[in-house]
Amino acid sequence: MRHITTNTQPVPELRGIADISWHARGKCHDLTPDEADRLFFSAPRAHASITEAKALCGTCPVRQDCFTHALDNDIRWGMWGGLTEAERRPWHAKVAKRLDYARVRAALMGRDVHLTASERDAVTRAAYLRDWSAPRLAYALRIDLDHARDLLRDARHAVADRDRYWKVPAADSEKASTTDQGEGAGRGAAPEETFCQVPRQAQTHELINALKRAA
Repeated sequence: MRHITTNTQPVPELRGIADISWHARGKCHDLTPDEADRLFFSAPRAHASITEAKALCGTCPVRQDCFTHALDNDIRWGMWGGLTEAERRPWHAKVAKRLDYARVRAALMGRDVHLTASERDAVTRAAYLRDWSAPRLAYALRIDLDHARDLLRDARHAVADRDRYWKVPAADSEKASTTDQGEGAGRGAAPEETFCQVPRQAQTHELINALKRAA
């Protein structure tokens, strides 16, 4: 008996590092080399060429892919994605600290995308929560097996610390439990504890009381 399976998850729009198939759908694909150099690698003060290039990029269907390609490959010259060198400079400065969850999802689905350190940490924690094996993580991140084991171990510790320190009791849970013990369990149980992603200091009651006394 045959079984047909389907994958209903959407395919990420992000492309792999070496995937440049989007070039063929660009508005500039059919330009001659001289015309492309005049428009996209013009002098900083060639305002007419820059304006013409921006108008062409404004209607290009792969403008985002072009911009991402320039960031991932650290291309700092020319116009990419409709932005000049000067306009892309702030993006290049921040790319090392980028945390784009679209890239994290793409990496989890097997795409070879450029990941920053923060994005690699997010992929590792998601892989641990999904019970990935070390070989599978090593293949996804293109790293050796021992490194993948170390990352999964660190992710296990990080998740354990998160669950331990971000667990915040409900507002009147202690009072409710005391009332239930004194008056019986007929009035209901104490409220359940909730999880909240806040800094560790904010939910340390001793620190809060000390700050109140200092004030």
